[in-house]
Amino acid sequence: MVKAVVLGAAGGIGQPLSLLLKTNPLISELSLYDIVNTPGVAADLSHIATPAKVQGFLPADDGLKKALTGADIVVIPAGVPRKPGMTRDDLFKINAGIVRDLATGIATTAPKAFVLVISNPVNSTVPIVAEVFKKNGVFDPKRIFGVTTLDVVRASTFVSEILGDLSLAPSIKVPVVGGHSGVTIVPLLSQSSHPLPTSLKGDALDKLVNRIQFGGDEVVKAKDGAGSATLSMAYAGAEFAEKLLRAAKGEKGIVAPTYVHLSADKAGGDAIKKEIGKDLDYFSAPVELGPEGVVKINSLGKINEYEQKLIQAALPDLATNIEKGASFIDAPKL
Repeated sequence: MVKAVVLGAAGGIGQPLSLLLKTNPLISELSLYDIVNTPGVAADLSHIATPAKVQGFLPADDGLKKALTGADIVVIPAGVPRKPGMTRDDLFKINAGIVRDLATGIATTAPKAFVLVISNPVNSTVPIVAEVFKKNGVFDPKRIFGVTTLDVVRASTFVSEILGDLSLAPSIKVPVVGGHSGVTIVPLLSQSSHPLPTSLKGDALDKLVNRIQFGGDEVVKAKDGAGSATLSMAYAGAEFAEKLLRAAKGEKGIVAPTYVHLSADKAGGDAIKKEIGKDLDYFSAPVELGPEGVVKINSLGKINEYEQKLIQAALPDLATNIEKGASFIDAPKL
């Protein structure tokens, strides 16, 4: 029996994410929480012929606590979407308070659950969750994850387009490390499971990297004020959740890039710090998953000079983002 909880389930990411989780055979109970509309979303999903029982909760009558009681995995897509011209960091002042309050609910009601943070800016919201858990004496770095899977999904899709065969997209694996916004997103294209054409260099390579880093802007612009990347993010969130649930059931060898506190695996985390040449607390790296969450933080592998420059360009922003999130917990409530 696995209980999954979606916090922010009535939103643009929350609804399609809840749909995908409802269809996942590993989940037997699905609990939805948001400030509006969750009973309706839950009723709608409950008609789908899959085993998961669905319930929807609102803030009234201790709804957050009821939603979280008995949770095994909690996914947090709550928050406002980006609008044209906004960066992920622009969202911080709004979404940070939302994430802090939800994290407090998890820490007090379901501290042993796996926590998957989607709410942007992930580089800062994951440290917020961690600091809330520390304040409540329940911090376990092995069980808190920043979902960076969308960067991996985009890299796989865009590489398949360059190779001229979209049917390859599901099988293409491109590690994406660093963080989850703009220049902090570092695709390690030299490690692609399907090698890129040797002709892809210079401006063409820069263009591909930029598209992976700023793919979200492409969607925001195309939606013309009507939202941000919701459907692709829901797909990515559900994909990472499934990998974690499979690993939790004992399946071996599942590795996925995810943004974690590097103390989750001290040896692996220290190795990452040495590889990047900076003492950061958080970094997205290939992580081996298991029943307790993080089993091992893997090395970044063989990185070429071009990718090393991308990593060095990412570090200042990443350090600033981490500090902003970590220090927010002591700020006045928004």
